[in-house]
Amino acid sequence: MGDSRGPKIAGSSERILIPGTGIELPVDFDLSRRDMLKIAGYGSLAAFIAACGGTTPTTTSGSVTAKGGSMSIGSYLSDAVPKKGLQDVVDAFTSANGGTKVKVNTVDHGTFQNTINNYLQATPEDIFTWFSGHRMRFFAKKGLAQPIDDVWNDVKSNFTEGFAASVKGDDGHVYAVPTSYYPWAIFYRKDVFTARNYKIPTNWDDFIKLCQQMKKDNLIPMAFADKDGWPAMGTFDILNLRMNGYDFHVGLCGGQQKWTDPKVANVFKKWAELTPYYSPAFAGLTWQEAAQQLRQKKAGMYLLGLFVSEQFVSGGNADDINQLDFFPFPDLGTQYDSEKALDAPIDVYMLAKKSPTLGTDSGQAKAFLEFMSKGSSQITYWKASPGAIPTANDADPSQYPALTKKAAQIVSGAKRITQFFDRDSRPDFSGPNAMQGFLLRYLSSPKQDTSSLQGQMQSFWDSLTPE
Repeated sequence: MGDSRGPKIAGSSERILIPGTGIELPVDFDLSRRDMLKIAGYGSLAAFIAACGGTTPTTTSGSVTAKGGSMSIGSYLSDAVPKKGLQDVVDAFTSANGGTKVKVNTVDHGTFQNTINNYLQATPEDIFTWFSGHRMRFFAKKGLAQPIDDVWNDVKSNFTEGFAASVKGDDGHVYAVPTSYYPWAIFYRKDVFTARNYKIPTNWDDFIKLCQQMKKDNLIPMAFADKDGWPAMGTFDILNLRMNGYDFHVGLCGGQQKWTDPKVANVFKKWAELTPYYSPAFAGLTWQEAAQQLRQKKAGMYLLGLFVSEQFVSGGNADDINQLDFFPFPDLGTQYDSEKALDAPIDVYMLAKKSPTLGTDSGQAKAFLEFMSKGSSQITYWKASPGAIPTANDADPSQYPALTKKAAQIVSGAKRITQFFDRDSRPDFSGPNAMQGFLLRYLSSPKQDTSSLQGQMQSFWDSLTPE
């Protein structure tokens, strides 16, 4: 179980006694830094030896158990499909890691996201599920996340440079292990398009014409839901990216551009062309309910992330997932169409610096992060939650269905990739009291003159204390 990077104790067949344990080891036993991490992860040197194929030694005071200590995870994976995926990974980790006891505290996704700042400053679990991008760097900068450079040095060869860059803080330290990603696109059912002879639109005019035809055919053209607040951000992102370009978008998210800019007004005007085709009473619908409209053939299209597939997996009809497909957001006829920019958020696992148990659970927690860096572990999660594409280089793509392969392809073809508004902007501007609320107010009257709304958005930004 050792690796060539760690120091080795040269010697022959002589044996040494580990003080206070009653355990004898050969002098040439190979112990690297990774091995020491794993020993901590197993909770005891005895469990580590047993996992390597040796026998469990005993001490003079009794037997040494193979239990691997304990650790905890704070998770926003509250929907049934991803929740099962995490549990499957935890079960595999427990089995492989000497019986480590893992407590998972699952909180509703929206609640977790909106209260994360208070959570991390109180008594968080050792590990928490989170996102890369600005929001990862934000909490790292605030001293609420623990650097994991030691773990990363052992696993970084299993990730591309893009993923490596996504988990670095402003100080250059690594704060997370990237485990999955998913693109945003327009999803539809192949059988519905075939039956109605609908054509995939590649430009905005054809897209709107398709919406008009679907409405005539008594379909909801665009499934849409914004009870949770964040889904509307996905539409703002893609319109702003395609109309004003990647640089303006990330500058707007970060405060370098102004919300009062006429470019933002143009985004809202373009958006108003699409809103007549949305689901009725969308402000009271969850994204899952809108996904069911698509699955049940009540809606023709849905702009969302690949995680929409969760609702097709759990929908009851085995063929539903086979009918799910997507196409890229149509071109808008601007100079920025060539960027093919899109949201493709990366999900990560991080260590909570203020966890009251991290001091004693550090070895187990870091062993879990290392476990999550493996393609086999990410595939275990993906099998339960097919909307989450593994990030590890050694994940076996031969198992992917056509939908997953297509999703990976669309991301690789994008010249600019964003993480999603609430990950690319600061959290105190992304929440229900700010961007989420502003967009809901816009959507309540899309034809409005947005000058006043834009002014309020800029004033709110200006009122925030510097990060």
